[in-house]
Amino acid sequence: QVRLVESGGGLAQAGGSLRLSCAASGGTFSRWTMGWFRRAPGKDREFVAAISWSNANTYYADSVKGRFTISRDNAKNTVYLQMNSLKPEDTAIYSCAATSRFGSRWPGDYGYWGQGTQVTASS
Repeated sequence: QVRLVESGGGLAQAGGSLRLSCAASGGTFSRWTMGWFRRAPGKDREFVAAISWSNANTYYADSVKGRFTISRDNAKNTVYLQMNSLKPEDTAIYSCAATSRFGSRWPGDYGYWGQGTQVTASS
C-alpha cells in the first residue's frame, strides 16, 4: 500500500520561507514522477511543481517559478518543496502526489496522494 505523508507546513511571514517534505512508502518511489499541488479556500486544485524520477527534469507553475524549488532524494524516498519569497496568495493546503506519467501537471494523472499540509503566508 502506497503512502505519502507531508510535513513542514505552517505559518510564515510574506517574504519568508518554508520547506515541505513528502515521505513515500509502500511503492517504487524512484520510478515515479512526484508532484506538489495546492488548493486555496474556494479555489480548484492547482499544479505547483513536479520532478521526474531521475531528478533530471523539473516543472513549475508560472506563479511559483523562481521562488519555489522541487527536489527529491530517492535514497530517502522523499520529495521536497523549498518555498522562498512567500506571498499571501501562496496560502493553501499543499499535497504531494505520485504518478507513473512522465512530467505530468494534470492532477488526474496522479494516482497516489498525501493528506496535505497547511501553508499560510501572512502579509
